[in-house]
Amino acid sequence: MRVINMNKAISQPQLLLTIILATLLLAPAAFGAVPGVTGPNFNLTARAEYLSQPDGSAVYSWGYGCNGAPGGFAPAAVTGAFCKDMQVPGPTLIVTEGQTVVVTLTNNLPNPAGNTSILFPGFNVSTSCKEATPVGQQGLLTCEAAPGGSVTYTFTATTPGTRSYYSGTQGDLQMEMGLYGAIVVLPAHIAGTCTSGLPLANPGGNAAARSHWGESDFRLASAAYDHPSTCYDREYMFQFSEMDPRIHREAEQQSSRTCTGCMTVATEPYVAAYFMINGRSMPDDMDPNYAPQYPHQPYNGNPHMHPGELVLLRIVGQGHWQHPFHEHGNHVRVLARDGNLILSTPDPADPKLAGPLLFTTTTTPGQTIDGIYYWTGKGLNWDAYGHKPVSGDPLAKLSCTRDANGYNTGDPAAVNYFEWCQDHNKPLEAAPFGDVAGGGPATLPDPNILVNGAWFGGSAYLGPDATVRAVGPTGTTPPSGTIGNSPTEEAGFAFMWHSHNEREITTNNIFPGGMLMMMLVDSREFLIDESN
Repeated sequence: MRVINMNKAISQPQLLLTIILATLLLAPAAFGAVPGVTGPNFNLTARAEYLSQPDGSAVYSWGYGCNGAPGGFAPAAVTGAFCKDMQVPGPTLIVTEGQTVVVTLTNNLPNPAGNTSILFPGFNVSTSCKEATPVGQQGLLTCEAAPGGSVTYTFTATTPGTRSYYSGTQGDLQMEMGLYGAIVVLPAHIAGTCTSGLPLANPGGNAAARSHWGESDFRLASAAYDHPSTCYDREYMFQFSEMDPRIHREAEQQSSRTCTGCMTVATEPYVAAYFMINGRSMPDDMDPNYAPQYPHQPYNGNPHMHPGELVLLRIVGQGHWQHPFHEHGNHVRVLARDGNLILSTPDPADPKLAGPLLFTTTTTPGQTIDGIYYWTGKGLNWDAYGHKPVSGDPLAKLSCTRDANGYNTGDPAAVNYFEWCQDHNKPLEAAPFGDVAGGGPATLPDPNILVNGAWFGGSAYLGPDATVRAVGPTGTTPPSGTIGNSPTEEAGFAFMWHSHNEREITTNNIFPGGMLMMMLVDSREFLIDESN
């Protein structure tokens, strides 16, 4: 009979929940992008290090990193970027369509691990196996670098899109240990006119709105593919993976052996206990990119957007298992799989996008998905804005002039740009405060028992004065006005994005954790600064 320490079983979830709540309440808002290193020449190394997990564990792992300073970092506006000689996932390699890409890998793994290599699925790769130092060894799938040696891979980035790269040597062990990463190939040319914002409603208007508020552009390109319907406003990378700590412990125990290539670690049965987004588990994945407390896990998973923006999701399945990931708030329109744009063919001269609309993005190991997500507030059946554009004037009202698609797109400088006009001036509360008219169909519950956090202040309204509108000029909704934000700072909607496999939103079987993050929808006047 197994004896369970009930005090420990109770205190661990409480402790983790306390840590998460403290993170949400005390930490400043952290933002994301698709950070990486620019090519076309990359010098990588494979090395061992320890990864941090929210339960306090430091998990022995292997990873690809930069062998010396990289050619550059992108996006250029991101500050504090670094690329150490080991990270998980490996550096995101950013190149342009048509470039000749050269990747040199040096094997600095422990000698018992033996050879290592990199596969680049979707590309025609040539290697320097015979010219490697020492001479590389032809493995089952590609040329491998011996311990202490190097091998060079060369290929042409023939088509744009998101792809993965990973070890081609003893993949069941080496990928589990962390030897994987992503490649972003940017289109060299955009066929037709590429503008940002929901194209059917107001091409280019969203870019004008962001320009009006002085918000920087963190996109790697204006479109994901050589097609005008793949334009987007923001982009985020999510690499899903998992770890079985038993495998990592056994690899660590054998790493100090004096033999070469003698490591024998059983990779089955496989029992994962850590589930990660970009190498981190929740709540760590909501800290900034390049946060110093994660020296070998530089990439976060914390998307932001404004209503009406097209958000490109670059999704990569890494590891052993499928991960059914659900993006709350809207479905995801798939653009491509494995860098292959999905098009209809009735009119070859004008092919249309034909990707499915997914409630849950299923991430098969090794497969990549490029998809578009957006949220406008359509269908809420109440006015999510009701801002006071003139400071101190409680009677000032926002106008909403619907375009052919029903959105307010006439003035990109308006706070409620892209509002769904059918719900304009529909109050949610029976007797709300502020500038939203009375007579609503419902009264909100006590704001002190609503969801609270550093971004969502317990209000059903968007914007810096959302809390005041929800509870009146004398009320406060924690943390607004208390710990996290004042009523004049950020207040948006927080949509939980998470794995639909319940065990995968735990960290070592403790909820919450794992593959979980928040999509934060902010009002226009809140500047989304992804420069860290």
